[in-house]
Amino acid sequence: MELRHLRYFVATAETGTVSGAATRLHLTQPGLSRQLRQLERDLGVPLFDRSTTRLELSTTGRALLPQARDLLQRADALRVAAAFHANGRLERLTIGAPTVTLTDVIAPFIATLAPDDPIIDVLSADGLSPGEVLRSADLAVGTIRAAPPFRQVPLAVLPVWAYVPSGHRWAERAAVALTELRNEPLILLPATFTARQAIDTASAGEPYTSVVEAANGTVAQALAAAGRGIAVASDDPRFGLRPLAVETGGGRLSIRLRAVWDTRHAAAGTLELFAARLGGFIRDRYDAPAS
Repeated sequence: MELRHLRYFVATAETGTVSGAATRLHLTQPGLSRQLRQLERDLGVPLFDRSTTRLELSTTGRALLPQARDLLQRADALRVAAAFHANGRLERLTIGAPTVTLTDVIAPFIATLAPDDPIIDVLSADGLSPGEVLRSADLAVGTIRAAPPFRQVPLAVLPVWAYVPSGHRWAERAAVALTELRNEPLILLPATFTARQAIDTASAGEPYTSVVEAANGTVAQALAAAGRGIAVASDDPRFGLRPLAVETGGGRLSIRLRAVWDTRHAAAGTLELFAARLGGFIRDRYDAPAS
């Protein structure tokens, strides 16, 4: 049994199809199928039920999947620890964060790093918990709190904006009340996005008059620029739109970014320092408070 076979097993289980896993792993479908059957022969048990049109985990496969994930995570941790002890520093660092955060926060931060800083890789993590993100990343950035053995630090409080075009009747205002906003045609993001979660939580179940759902913040702003409604997003402004703060009963609509890492990580101290640098960058860039 080889670790790569376990990676293939986990990827196939997570995507639900050989084609999806093959795309993620950059393999051909026939090649991946052969590797999966080899793993089943090595283990002596069937991992998938192939009697239906969709590839589904067998009872044994479902039982072994958590152990396969754990083994892969430990192997990755061993490699990181070995590299850290060999060089006294992290050579690579993977940051997992929501797509908007990767685009507007993490990417600009990466551009400021020095040549002797770790090489940064990123992982899109919309809708994932810190624990799920840290299966594949060294540092998780998001809004969800974490419990031990994970440690977290606040990074910044960032506003969620209501974006209107320059010709809108509210264009000269600095803010709008959430009660007003709910009566307007809104362009909202999918439920896994932090900006959508923030407005849904603040609305406390009160209905919106009209909603169009956009795939991401850029598309939402494009639709707002085209006059289709008011975009609610935490993205940086685009298309000449005017950002309005959203006033709620408990203050302004915002998201609280935090960095989370595993205290058992071989370079936990380095990750803490890196999180502090990231927090300072975000607060300076957006003139935002830490908490």
